[in-house]
Amino acid sequence: MAILKNHNSIFKIKSSVIVKLFFIFFIILYSALTVNAERIKDIADFEGVRENQLIGYGLVVGLDGSGDKGNATMQGIANMLQKMGLTVKIDDIKAKNTASVMVTANLPPFPKAGTKVDAFVSTIGDAKSLQGGTLLLTPLKGPDGRIYALAQGPVSIGGFVGGGAGNTVQKNHPASGKVPGGVIIEKDLPFILGNGGDLRIFLKRPDFTTASDMAKVINEELKGFYAVTVDPTTVKIRIPDEYRKNIIGLITKIESLDVNVDTPAIVVINERTGTVVIGEKVKIAPVAIAHGNLTIEIKTEFNVSQPSSFAPEKAETVVVPKTEVSAKEQKASLLQVSGVTLGEIVRALNALGVTPRDMISILQALKASGALRAELEII
Repeated sequence: MAILKNHNSIFKIKSSVIVKLFFIFFIILYSALTVNAERIKDIADFEGVRENQLIGYGLVVGLDGSGDKGNATMQGIANMLQKMGLTVKIDDIKAKNTASVMVTANLPPFPKAGTKVDAFVSTIGDAKSLQGGTLLLTPLKGPDGRIYALAQGPVSIGGFVGGGAGNTVQKNHPASGKVPGGVIIEKDLPFILGNGGDLRIFLKRPDFTTASDMAKVINEELKGFYAVTVDPTTVKIRIPDEYRKNIIGLITKIESLDVNVDTPAIVVINERTGTVVIGEKVKIAPVAIAHGNLTIEIKTEFNVSQPSSFAPEKAETVVVPKTEVSAKEQKASLLQVSGVTLGEIVRALNALGVTPRDMISILQALKASGALRAELEII
């Protein structure tokens, strides 16, 4: 019996230990889930690791009568033929199968000669569609005026346009298109990583707290004071001696680190679409709101008075409009609104039962009164 009692006591001790360990694990898991941590790769860019934009003027040929009708395109055709050894007067060119276009492309970071990227083509004249067209060889220049790539190939508009005599059907936008893999890079962009023994990281969204936390995390990983915050956007890193010949390895280690992102309290409003986005840290001080809708309805009916069959020949049909105007205003009552968390704010605003556009007016009024503890950004 004594042995059984000892076994029972051991079982009770083990059970309590398991419960405590499970409780500690749950707390750790919950705290990990509540931390808003993101990789440095997702919130910042290293100096030099960026895209570069190119632009050029070109001609799209092979259109089915949907090209430009202006003289500017005819001049472009004449210049192109002159480079090929043909001298043609502009007045002799009658072409509706050609369109003047602007060609744009984005060079990836550290491009190499021979790499292919996509080209985007947009008409600049009165061409109706680029359907079935082919972009002729077009040099693409950077802001410095130098040629870095060449573009050529069939244009894909991802849609169509058809019909005639006033009856047409259209899908997507036929006046612009894409040449998949139509750009061949011809020149590299010179840049040396770690030039001067330092690396710089630029935050995509400037923030003092996030930049300071990033420098702290990097110093803890490198076990030394290597990173320093220059401003809300920039973190400067002194390259350790063991990474002097392995800059890529240092960048790989740094960009995989997790940093707590301190998001600001912000409300984004798009008045064109009626979209409202409320951030997690937005707060509303206790305030009372009264909001009512005023609806004005104007209805017009046309009463037609026709003469009888035995009426004189001068009798005419008379149309008498009858207009009715009515105004309805919903009753508005005061409703207390406040919220510390995002859930409380959503429930409080939903309790008003208003449309998104009415909510935009309410949020603007809350900001004007000082009750909205957040930045209001209208896009």
